[in-house]
Amino acid sequence: MDITTLIGAIAGFLLIAFGIMLRGTGGIDFTQFIAFFNFPSILITFGGAICATLINYPLSQVVGVLKVVKKVFTEPGESAAGIIEQFVSLCQKARKEGLLSLEDDIKKMDNDFMRRGLQMVIDGQDADFIRNLMETELAFIQERHKIGQEIFIALGTYSPAFGLIGTIIGLILMLRNLQDTAQIASGMAVALLTTFYGAMAAYLLFLPISGKLKRRSEEEIFIKEVIIRGVLLLQSGVTPSVMEANLQAYLSPALRKAAIAKEKAAREQLTKETKAESESTK
Repeated sequence: MDITTLIGAIAGFLLIAFGIMLRGTGGIDFTQFIAFFNFPSILITFGGAICATLINYPLSQVVGVLKVVKKVFTEPGESAAGIIEQFVSLCQKARKEGLLSLEDDIKKMDNDFMRRGLQMVIDGQDADFIRNLMETELAFIQERHKIGQEIFIALGTYSPAFGLIGTIIGLILMLRNLQDTAQIASGMAVALLTTFYGAMAAYLLFLPISGKLKRRSEEEIFIKEVIIRGVLLLQSGVTPSVMEANLQAYLSPALRKAAIAKEKAAREQLTKETKAESESTK
């Protein structure tokens, strides 16, 4: 769970709500908050934005974006450092026992993209074929992610626009009924609240979600690029040290240092265990 997304959204709404309730009073006034709820304004702003999005995109893409939203509230499933460790381990095993020995390890993998790439290596496919197939799939993944981002950008664009339309509707209603003070108040509420709803929806929800989707997409694409490189290196038959050096080039200096420190600690632990076993057999 990506707690920062929830914290940002909830805290944003709460700050706005408290700001409304504290406005112009010595304490919290809940009636101030109730005054900011107007159902016609909600219909105009959100209904209009959704309908315009349906005109712009096919229904299947709009419905499918709900699955994409899950990426906003979840952390990336795998880290680049973990993927590199897997490839180094697989490379060590392949050097000792051959590529066919990796069959059981591949079946246990959760990453479908990595599993299919390694299966092609075991099946004896050449490097160009593997690269073209995996890069083609990567391009289609990027396109699907791009559609999800575009839909939320569209919602963020349309919401303020329909807020402005609601403002115009409210002003028209107000001007047509200048003699009726009740209608003037109602018209002003619709006029101002639609603008408020549109701006809040765009800048607190839709555009930030689009930005988070972009970050998530970049992280996922980066992991898949590391996987493609690892699969091709394994297919070429490089040594584990060459595999590790090549893949660690994808990591930032801080992550690289952490990976080296972790590897050093693992080697020291292995040395201690080997030494203890040898002493126990004496």
